[in-house]
Amino acid sequence: MGATGLAANPTEYRDRLREQTDEQLDAWTAELLRDVAKRRGVAKVVADFRKTAHLDEKAFRRVFARGGGAPQTVGSDAGGHLMVPTISLHFLVPGLRAQVPDARDRMIAYLVASFDEIVYV
Repeated sequence: MGATGLAANPTEYRDRLREQTDEQLDAWTAELLRDVAKRRGVAKVVADFRKTAHLDEKAFRRVFARGGGAPQTVGSDAGGHLMVPTISLHFLVPGLRAQVPDARDRMIAYLVASFDEIVYV
């Protein structure tokens, strides 16, 4: 086991994530979204999730709403960064599952991209 307790490096971590159930991946993704938002901010989480899940702003809004998030709560901060309420980040997980056929791979990509964050959290 590595520094995360899950894997020694991102490659091994990706392999271990692929062995997990969808339910486990969903739970870990939702938890990571929340935990990193508390420490680094919602704008950072939204940007990272959008990047690794390959979501432009329109797709992000669609995923958020499809997962149960209130569309009217999506906005931008003073710097123009896309924002949602911290307590609503978990809606991205079921929304991604409902909107894209490769949601599992995209969530794994988000978790792997956040490998160094997991060590801290």
